[in-house]
Amino acid sequence: MIVVMSNSATQGNLDKVIDQIEALGYKADVEKGQFTNVVAVIGDTRSGGKETLEGLDGVERVIPIMKPYKHVSREFRKENTVIELPNGTKIGDNKITMMVGPCAVEDQDQVKTMAEADKNLGFPILRGGAFKPRTSPYAFQGLGLEGLKILREEADKNGLMVITEVMSEADVEMCVEYADILQIGARTMHAFRLLKEVGKTRKPVLLKRGFHATIREWLLSAEYIISEGNWNVILCERGIRTFDDEFSRNVLDLTAVQILKKESHLPVIVDPSHGTGQRDLVVPMSKAAIAAGADGLIIEAHPNPSKALSDGPQSLPVEELPALRKELEEVVTAMGRTI
Repeated sequence: MIVVMSNSATQGNLDKVIDQIEALGYKADVEKGQFTNVVAVIGDTRSGGKETLEGLDGVERVIPIMKPYKHVSREFRKENTVIELPNGTKIGDNKITMMVGPCAVEDQDQVKTMAEADKNLGFPILRGGAFKPRTSPYAFQGLGLEGLKILREEADKNGLMVITEVMSEADVEMCVEYADILQIGARTMHAFRLLKEVGKTRKPVLLKRGFHATIREWLLSAEYIISEGNWNVILCERGIRTFDDEFSRNVLDLTAVQILKKESHLPVIVDPSHGTGQRDLVVPMSKAAIAAGADGLIIEAHPNPSKALSDGPQSLPVEELPALRKELEEVVTAMGRTI
């Protein structure tokens, strides 16, 4: 539930509300508005407390949230959440956010090439995997700490932000040091202890949808992160498994974009690379994602996809990125947005 304070409420009134919320066994998170403050009551509020809070001085009303994903829901926050990164990049506003880079960090030259391309094209976020969750234990697993250092170094040289995947609780602290956005992959969307750990960091978290997950389950995973006090959550649609795997790696569920916009206030990013698994489908599905209302794209690219150690068939060659931008600009302009 949320507690809406009256316009005339004092700081003392607000402090007493927070004390009472904590006395009831919940956490309080204050959202300061222009005219009044709203206090999010974080926890399983089925045990009550509404009447107690309604009776406190300075409280205008207490609103129960009926959705199970309470603080993720549009019921809780009517306005869209906009996440601002240290370099001024905003995710969730009118500008389409581009996150482009290799699936896996392989060496310095590869990342250098990608970072320079991103800078030249105005793509503000460099993506790259230092730790790679692979189906086979014998496949390339990533460079680990060395990969994180390479990402950070090349991003800093080019004024970019870094997004990279964190796979376990043990790696969170290390990734926080080098990355600006922590990515939770499809395979770990249900790793609830990991979700709670990244929730404690306050770093922006990009939460990918599990390939067998319902939208409800996905939103509840986001709630795990927010329940620890981290409101900087970005949802990422990356395709789901269905019965047809002959023509594409996954089925990119673009209906999810508009469903999420209706159900939640969080920004929505689309991953057409994993969503299709095929290079020739990335550009058309990127355009479709923007038309569907996505706030940005996360795309895999590589200087030489035929020699990529991970996901070469779905990676765009660096030299095709200018054409990607040009095609996207047409759709972005038609949607009344910018890139």
